[in-house]
Amino acid sequence: MRSITSRDNPAVKRLHGLATSARDRRSVGQTLLDGAHLVRAALDADWPLRELVVSDQGLAREEVAALVRRCEKLAQLHLTDALFAHVSPVDTPSGVLAVIDLPESAPLEVFDDSLLVLDGVQDAGNLGTILRTAAAAGLRDVLLTAGCAQAWSPRVLRAGMGGHFCLRIHEQVEVAQVLKNYAGQILATGLGAGARIVYDCDLRGPVAWLFGAEGRGLSAEVAALARGMVVIPMPGAVESLNVGAAAAICLFEQVRQRRTSGPA
Repeated sequence: MRSITSRDNPAVKRLHGLATSARDRRSVGQTLLDGAHLVRAALDADWPLRELVVSDQGLAREEVAALVRRCEKLAQLHLTDALFAHVSPVDTPSGVLAVIDLPESAPLEVFDDSLLVLDGVQDAGNLGTILRTAAAAGLRDVLLTAGCAQAWSPRVLRAGMGGHFCLRIHEQVEVAQVLKNYAGQILATGLGAGARIVYDCDLRGPVAWLFGAEGRGLSAEVAALARGMVVIPMPGAVESLNVGAAAAICLFEQVRQRRTSGPA
């Protein structure tokens, strides 16, 4: 393990760039995993790590020390707590980071199972939460339009808590082209005419779920792709749900129906 004490060290500058700059991440084709849980999830999924980075405080914790032992054949850096805070992508440093390569773009295909389409979801926490939910619900593919946050940014990865490693995430997708021959239902949430309560819909077959940005919802282009609209009943005194909550309700209603009755 190599110890570094200077902020001027090229490795520190590189890590700081990965933590703070989407341009730097794209330029070098790498990103950061933050926290012991996420690093362990990557290892458990056999996701290749490039480098492990730990702090003094991190090394004092057994869960981080265990990761150091598990990654003994991997390049490892030891930073002072101050330097680690400088390269940390979050305000409260976790004590352990890992460097991974950005994955190559998964090939687009004719999809025949359920999938998730996210249009302009820019909040890193929401995007990561939705990706984690999609993975938990058993989806394989998630399509992101150009307006979404970078799926492999450290903050989205942290919110995803390992969900990234069991999904095929397609970024910068022209959704209209991809879905033009989709054989299943294409559903959006909303209050338009003809909207059906989601619990009354038959969701046992393939569904392409469309969810939009936190404020404006779906763009007109993506909304026009919907072949049906569903509404989530809300008897309480609120007007709408967070996009992450709405996605979870819809995806797990589909899980429930499939468990109860089997595929259509």
